[in-house]
Amino acid sequence: MQADEMESSMESPNLEFEYGDTDSLTTELSEIYSYTEEPEFALNRDYFEEDFRSHVRGRRWIELGQEQQKAYVMRLLDALEVTDRDKRLKVARAILYLAQGVFDECDTDADVIHWSRHNVFLLYDMGIFTALLELLSMEMDNNQACSSTVRKPAISLADSTELRVLLSIMYLMVETIRLQTEDDRPEWSTAREAFKTELGLCVCSPLYNGEPFALLLFTMVTKFCSMNAPHFPMKKVLLLLWKTILFTMGGFEELQEMKVRGRERLSLPPLPEDSIKVVRSMRAASPPASAMELIEQQQQAKRGRRSRRPLVKQDSLDTYNERDPFKNDDARDEEEDGEEADSGIEGEVDPLDSDVIIQPPPPPLRPPTESASLPKGLPWAPKVREKDIEHFLETSRNKFIGFTLGNDTETLVGLPRPIHESVKTLKQHKYVSIAEMQIKREEELQQCPMTLGEEDVDETPTEILYLGMLPNLSQYVIALLKLLLAAAPTSKAKTDSINILADVLPEEMPITVLQSMKLGIDVNRHKEIIVKAISALLLLLLKHLKLNHIYQFEIVSQHLVFANCIPLILKFFNQNILSYISAKNSICVLDFPHCVVHEMPELTAESLEAGDRNQFCWRNLFSCINLLRILNKLTKWKHSRTMMLVVFKSAPILKRALKVKQAMMQLYVLKLLKIQTKYLGRQWRKSNMKTMSAIYQKVRHRLNDDWAYGNDIDARPWDFQAEECALRESIEKFNSRRYDKNQNGEFAPVDNCLQSVLGQRVELPEDFHYSYEMWLEREVFSQPIQWEGLLQQAQ
Repeated sequence: MQADEMESSMESPNLEFEYGDTDSLTTELSEIYSYTEEPEFALNRDYFEEDFRSHVRGRRWIELGQEQQKAYVMRLLDALEVTDRDKRLKVARAILYLAQGVFDECDTDADVIHWSRHNVFLLYDMGIFTALLELLSMEMDNNQACSSTVRKPAISLADSTELRVLLSIMYLMVETIRLQTEDDRPEWSTAREAFKTELGLCVCSPLYNGEPFALLLFTMVTKFCSMNAPHFPMKKVLLLLWKTILFTMGGFEELQEMKVRGRERLSLPPLPEDSIKVVRSMRAASPPASAMELIEQQQQAKRGRRSRRPLVKQDSLDTYNERDPFKNDDARDEEEDGEEADSGIEGEVDPLDSDVIIQPPPPPLRPPTESASLPKGLPWAPKVREKDIEHFLETSRNKFIGFTLGNDTETLVGLPRPIHESVKTLKQHKYVSIAEMQIKREEELQQCPMTLGEEDVDETPTEILYLGMLPNLSQYVIALLKLLLAAAPTSKAKTDSINILADVLPEEMPITVLQSMKLGIDVNRHKEIIVKAISALLLLLLKHLKLNHIYQFEIVSQHLVFANCIPLILKFFNQNILSYISAKNSICVLDFPHCVVHEMPELTAESLEAGDRNQFCWRNLFSCINLLRILNKLTKWKHSRTMMLVVFKSAPILKRALKVKQAMMQLYVLKLLKIQTKYLGRQWRKSNMKTMSAIYQKVRHRLNDDWAYGNDIDARPWDFQAEECALRESIEKFNSRRYDKNQNGEFAPVDNCLQSVLGQRVELPEDFHYSYEMWLEREVFSQPIQWEGLLQQAQ
């Protein structure tokens, strides 16, 4: 495995990958279908044409006018309400063919996308989505289908036909309407906003029993993971859930805009930079050498001339590293993280114990165009928290004047001039986050509930979804992580694990080598898409909840941590990550809409092995970045969770991920390495100078953060339980104050007048009038009353 990694890392080029909310529209539409569903395209067309020709003779769909198309869709809508299950399925397939773009009447992929878009807006306008939702609820509550599949030894595509058809139509509608294009008609823009409101802000709508549509899909996920409905097509459910949340809440660009507006509303200074633009402008760094490469370099050095290079002062290396810190190929700069032995050759000078160091070879000359394109300075503006300034002043006062002034950051009396300059610099880079303001406001509301009164909470889609998820939040999180574990390529097949392949396995298993290869590619592709959907879904949820209220984010984060999300993500990365990112588990000629427009070429084992010509797999690189971002969000500013990274030996796993030459992925790996560097020991830091240089160059600096040393290790005991319990207490207080309807019971006025209390009219049930004599006999007359005891208690 190490030899494979060495070979692949030496050949890995820079990846031209642009991170975004989703991949291209055609790719996102094609991933809803498995390759084993390919015969159903023709089935959908046949059912549509059979019904269409019986009502509209001698004309094609694309030749009809708008009113005629509406009339036909209305006829299909009426036919969906028949009681015959098979007839309903045929009508649903005809509707699916319309949503797929009546591909038999199109000549190119672009024509299919055009007519799919036209038909989807038409279907929404005619109320098809509401009808589909009712059918989906019926299928979810179909206990007969659930019980029969539970007893079946093997579940296949045939067990989820109705659900797959319904979910495919709904996914096509959500994904198509979600995307805004330049040539959209005005009525389409209006329909988009209406649909977005319908999906996300439907508290008062009886459509989803007063719940957001995403909550219905979360229920399907938990029902599947509890083994009560093993036939549910999970890939389609997860994709639809992800796109619903993306549509109703907004993607990364919308999040950035919401963050800017939120800071303006709180009168906070603007963001120092646009993080999306900064990350996109970054360049990938050369990956650190692996152990095999180091051994090879050492052997070559021994075989070559053994003349020692001249010794120079440390300043020469600093100047050299500023030019390009990634060109130093000294074997001592890298070793595998688990090793504690010194990797330097015996007899060499230790660069950290002496003021001299072996001079590296001069860097090769570069064309002037490349050097001109290098970014000047560090990419991120440094940040300082209020807490950091307070800590700095507390330390300085203890040192120079012998006492502290609490949280006072203004009084500098008695402190020397350099400390004044330091405090001035720290305050220049002070950054107050929205989360800090929310925590401060929450503390005020907890302390003065009567004075400050009720909090005004905006009914945003995020707030509504959180309120709906809160009672079963842990179940939703555990279900998503179970699916992620089952779909991870490093997971071993177990008899008790959930079966996520129910909607990809055909009724008849393959009998030829070609069929087996095709099914193997389909299964791997199926798992990759599930990982992509779950990683994007979790990241979106965390980011939106953090912006909505920090404690909403914290409770989801805590559920993820308690459900072992951190070791699960590390297990996911404990593989040859370069092979995973360059995997070719797709067959281009079978992707929609190519497979329904063009002639199908003959598939051979060689063509399947060759795969596509892409340099990398977009969805796998997207999934890796999402999982790294989730891991960063879970561990940021959490000492106990950072120590979990150290305990689980994440450093060597993360270092291997640096071999992927993509700037955004390297950034989030380096962030995770930075927060645990001080706990990895001096030997690790000495042996990984390239990684340290990369952290310095790419990750944001906190001015008084000694991440590269570790001076405060002894002062920071690791008490995981205490930290998490304190956080949980704050979360429960927040939820109780904001969402508990009976929270103000102790503050409600009390009527102390005996006459008015006894004179109040009490509503009694109707049957009480018929049985009140029996009630008096049973509850009053037959019960002995100890009057002396009552009198003693009253005294």
